[in-house]
Amino acid sequence: MTNQTTSPRVVEVMNTLNALGNPVIAAHSQRYFKTGPGEYGEGDVFIGIRVPVTRTVVRQFKDLSTPEIVELAQSTVHEHRLSALLILTSQFTRAKTVQQRAELFEILLMLVSSGHVNNWDLVDSSAPYIGAYLLEMPDYSDLLLALAQSEDLWERRTAVMLTAALIRAGIYQPTLELCELLMTDTHDLIHKATGWMLRVVGDQDIAVLRGFLDTYSATMPRTMLRYAIEHLDKPERDHYLKQKSLLA
Repeated sequence: MTNQTTSPRVVEVMNTLNALGNPVIAAHSQRYFKTGPGEYGEGDVFIGIRVPVTRTVVRQFKDLSTPEIVELAQSTVHEHRLSALLILTSQFTRAKTVQQRAELFEILLMLVSSGHVNNWDLVDSSAPYIGAYLLEMPDYSDLLLALAQSEDLWERRTAVMLTAALIRAGIYQPTLELCELLMTDTHDLIHKATGWMLRVVGDQDIAVLRGFLDTYSATMPRTMLRYAIEHLDKPERDHYLKQKSLLA
């Protein structure tokens, strides 16, 4: 498995990963991540490495330069790109200055917009953590709105997943606004992401989740609703599902 690359360090990462590939795992991943014609991961290439094994390799190369991370993230191989994003995330969490975190945040956005962060695991392994930079921005509303209104599925999912960091900080309104905005989105992966983040909001403040559900449970996509209510007790889950059923 080769890619056009010039950095010896990037070649070393790729070769290390390639040596760990498993054709059986690769075939399963191709199906699981929907890489067939017309599917959301169409054309993606897997070499077959479990995520814990990938993380072990990543620890060996955690200090790649940012140009090397970008180069690795531009590989055609999914596990190469995942490794790049895990390294990027690790460097973000270890960054000492706002300037360093800003640079890494911008690299993530660039990789998303250029189509190299193009499956849900790639978004979810990076955006919820690097999204902590939002807390250091004077205003992030326009950025989140632009991503959420994008025609690109992965930019929309990134918008939602970036807000995980805001939720951890007790800031819920941006997530709620995106969930309301994306309620009419037609893609199941957006329904899952918004429902997931609503559930996380509820884990932090159940009253906020209940307020959202009281307003929208009858009209929100069923997958979004099911994800959002997953941590509620059964009577309350049944109550909100009934609201949805009454409208159907």
